Amino acid sequence: MQTSDALALRRASEGDLEAIAAIYNQGIEDRVATLETEPKSRDEIEQWWQQHDDYYAVIVAVERGTVIGWASLNRFSGRCAHAEIADVSVYVERDFRGRGVGFALLSELEREARRNGLRKLVLHALDGNEQGRRLYGKARFREVGVFREHGRIDGRYVDVVAMERMLTGPEAGL
Repeated sequence: MQTSDALALRRASEGDLEAIAAIYNQGIEDRVATLETEPKSRDEIEQWWQQHDDYYAVIVAVERGTVIGWASLNRFSGRCAHAEIADVSVYVERDFRGRGVGFALLSELEREARRNGLRKLVLHALDGNEQGRRLYGKARFREVGVFREHGRIDGRYVDVVAMERMLTGPEAGL
């Protein structure tokens, strides 16, 4: 896994679930990274964890022994036609956003996805999440559409941008 002087990336373990939940719940509170509006409990995070394995990896970013971000490859669909596609989640602790942690996590997820033979990564970003959209653009995701009024946050409808990153074929080198 990739490391620098202060930042280390590694596979997540069950011992990281409390930190993963705390960081995810920050994303829910901030209302810019997910359509979820209620904090996730430890039980809900453990159920989510059970859906991940070597193929659908969860990576954590650690600085000075503290988990400061996480990213995961998630099942896109149960249909066999979509077996080579994964949905991506990336969350970074508030105090560490804008410092390259998200990009490092996305880069490591891409390496994991390639090792596992995936051909495409997809994600859905809230239209108003400008920082996230810049991050995804830097990681060579491209916008493929907008779901208008796709969800409701605090009583208002929000648009969701669909993005993809090809890992094989002619578009992979974009």
